Amino acid sequence: MSDRQARHQQSMQKLKSHVDDKVAQATEQRGQLLVFTGNGKGKTTAAWGTVTRALGYGYKVGVVQFIKGLWECGERQRLEEDANLEVAIMATGFTWETQNRKLDTQACQAVWRDAERMLADPQVYLVVLDEITYMLKFGYLDIATVKQAIEARPGEQTVIVTGRNAHRELVAMADTVTEMQETRHAFNSGLQARRGIDY
Repeated sequence: MSDRQARHQQSMQKLKSHVDDKVAQATEQRGQLLVFTGNGKGKTTAAWGTVTRALGYGYKVGVVQFIKGLWECGERQRLEEDANLEVAIMATGFTWETQNRKLDTQACQAVWRDAERMLADPQVYLVVLDEITYMLKFGYLDIATVKQAIEARPGEQTVIVTGRNAHRELVAMADTVTEMQETRHAFNSGLQARRGIDY
């Protein structure tokens, strides 16, 4: 055996031992709270990827879209015929387009009732609260209300929260927090959002 191969094998054995130890220590089974935040692209896309994974195993999934509901959404269009998927849409578009706080608050509260129902349903394995961070930032929803619904959910249910500037209290209670960091974004260079790639 060459020196290079011996060093590689030794390194891989150490890595395997480390991974095996981590797997052995992971003994708790329960639903989780995941937060996908940050200024980078891909938060909603990551959430839809997890939706696809859960549906692939035949689990019931609920998705609540607080901002992008009026936009075309390739993932939603592909998956919406799955009987195990329910999607609730705020359907007012971006708040900076409506510019009507009262109507936006009413629309948010209405779709939040769908979210509360999903969060209370033990048959729903995964709930995605897509772009809910904006609802908290703009004051359309109260953080205490959102936290209470998430904390009271069935033990096997996982929740994904997406959006920029996730509330510090959601970050603090999350099991996994992923921050998407923007290094460069094509839109800032004048490239239009591309169907099938960006939405």
